[in-house]
Amino acid sequence: MTPLPRRRPGCHPRQLALVVATIANFGVASTVQISVKDEKGLPVEDAVVSLTALDGNAASKPLAAGQPCEIAQRDQEFVPFVTAVTVGTPIAFPNRDVVQHHVYSLSKPKKFELPLYHPGKSEVLAFDQPGVVTVGCNIHDWMLAYIVVLPTPYFAKTEAAGRAAVDAPAGRYRAEVWQPRLAAPVNREIVLAGTETAPLEFVLRLKPDRRIRRAPDAKSGGYR
Repeated sequence: MTPLPRRRPGCHPRQLALVVATIANFGVASTVQISVKDEKGLPVEDAVVSLTALDGNAASKPLAAGQPCEIAQRDQEFVPFVTAVTVGTPIAFPNRDVVQHHVYSLSKPKKFELPLYHPGKSEVLAFDQPGVVTVGCNIHDWMLAYIVVLPTPYFAKTEAAGRAAVDAPAGRYRAEVWQPRLAAPVNREIVLAGTETAPLEFVLRLKPDRRIRRAPDAKSGGYR
């Protein structure tokens, strides 16, 4: 498998979440090359794969202060669809549309409401509890996004090719994959020896995509 390019810690402009271990603190790291496919062998995008240390190696740490992630409202959609962050990370919700939005979540890890705010406005919220947060818009029912808040700094989100990469120090880990169309997260135990490139492959049984389709006149302005 061809190694993927390394990415710097923080939120990539395309929101590919990749947090790299501090090698000086934790020792030599392994690079985990991740591949996620469905039962037909097709690549799975927007799968969040996390590594949780089972032997006390890794400590959770938020992304650098002053560098919040971003979930924009653009063309009456949330961009990106899936965002993965560590516990404590701030996320900005800028309205880059020409209409108002009413962003909210009823999810237990982070219940919030950003009522009717205008184009150009942005709100920043901190996500302090681990779990999956489902985000919607009270005005545009088809708008949907997911935030996966993780208690580990070792994670990545797959791109369209179903691939991603994570650097982590040697040790035992629970590797877990979450994806919006999974009935439940899938996990397994892995051992990283350090100074190696370790393949990690998942084959997922996905549910049908039941997302609400946007209204045909969604670009007509106003509330819709």
